[in-house]
Amino acid sequence: MGVMDALDENGGGSPRSAKWHRRRDDIIDRSATIIAQRGFHATSTTELCEGNQLGKGALYYYIGSKEELLAAIHDRVMDEVLLGADRVREHRGSPTEQLAMLGTELLDVIARYPDHVWVFLHEFPALTGDNATQFRKRRREYEHHVEAVLEAGIESGDFRDLDPKLTARAWLGMHNYTYLWLKAGGSLSAAQVADWFADIFVRGIASP
Repeated sequence: MGVMDALDENGGGSPRSAKWHRRRDDIIDRSATIIAQRGFHATSTTELCEGNQLGKGALYYYIGSKEELLAAIHDRVMDEVLLGADRVREHRGSPTEQLAMLGTELLDVIARYPDHVWVFLHEFPALTGDNATQFRKRRREYEHHVEAVLEAGIESGDFRDLDPKLTARAWLGMHNYTYLWLKAGGSLSAAQVADWFADIFVRGIASP
């Protein structure tokens, strides 16, 4: 498919039409699977075009560049993760409840987007310039969500007097590592694993 085909498919070429965004989302999702199988640098533009049944012109029309595609995959993960953090914040439960909810939301994203998460965790060093800056900014924003819950728990007496930043990193490592083994249709669902993790982690940081 060439650029003109993409314009025609988009009903006149408006880059903001719903159909354009649906097609772009589909390209991002298909490409995440391709890159997860081969790695970002080992995946050629030709392979991405073939996997999406697009010509190079159409791929660039929807995405812009190979690195922009990588940035879009990272954004897909961060969009979902930050939406989950917003839901937790709006819930206004106790620090213990919020930490458990954060875990449930995060593992739900990992379970629903396994290829995107693989790319997210392995290929972020390939991001440069503004893409790298935006990635670090959004990742730090999520870390702040976790740290804020821990700080609230320390202040309320629910949690021991711990270093919130270091504890947040331990919590993130515990949950992020599940991308290697948490599979759809496995013996444990994402929600069940989240419940186990919440029990283990909260018991470890709870005040005596």
